[in-house]
Amino acid sequence: MTESSRPLRFDLIAFDWDGTLYDSTRLIVRCIQAAVIDVGGAKPSENDAAWVIGLGLAEALARAAPDVPKEKYAELGARYRYHYLQHQDDLVLFDGVLQMLDALRARGHKLAVATGKSRRGLNEALKSMALRDRFDASRTADETFGKPHPRMLLELMEELDIPVERTLMIGDTTHDLQLALNAGCASVGVSYGAHEPESFDVLKPLFVAHSVASLEAWLLDNA
Repeated sequence: MTESSRPLRFDLIAFDWDGTLYDSTRLIVRCIQAAVIDVGGAKPSENDAAWVIGLGLAEALARAAPDVPKEKYAELGARYRYHYLQHQDDLVLFDGVLQMLDALRARGHKLAVATGKSRRGLNEALKSMALRDRFDASRTADETFGKPHPRMLLELMEELDIPVERTLMIGDTTHDLQLALNAGCASVGVSYGAHEPESFDVLKPLFVAHSVASLEAWLLDNA
């Protein structure tokens, strides 16, 4: 049986964005740290700042800065966006992402994005990377519930009319894999993003990829 004629196991493959497709983890960590310092909070460690990546922005910043009072959350968010916008044009997709997405589309998979980014932030990224036409649907934390609440995945499945057993979620954090578990669908983790892969075991991903190339190979063989 040829690759193109092999039956699909998953009709819908949903990707997290930051740290999974987009090489942005280190920048996000630095921007979280700078924003917290700007509003008078104690600088979070790199591990603490990385752990909140994937959550909605408001929740992420609140968890990264437990000593910052709630009345400063709006300022904290504004400072994060300020620092991020200074460098967002420096960011790139991980090597091999476009090739992987095109191979999956050619095989007939529906592709989606499920991200903790804002709708505005995702649209800007999709436009700058000329990626908009490669995805069939997307959901962001500010238009539904943030991870790991299952709503964004459930909405994607409903929009594209794909059942849960035919849906696969791919992400670099425990928030992504817990999102998949909460929605009742399968998951794959990637180890090159924000969270250490040892933390994935309890969430039972089908596979943990250590590069985009290994992710593509696994998907083409198993999805």
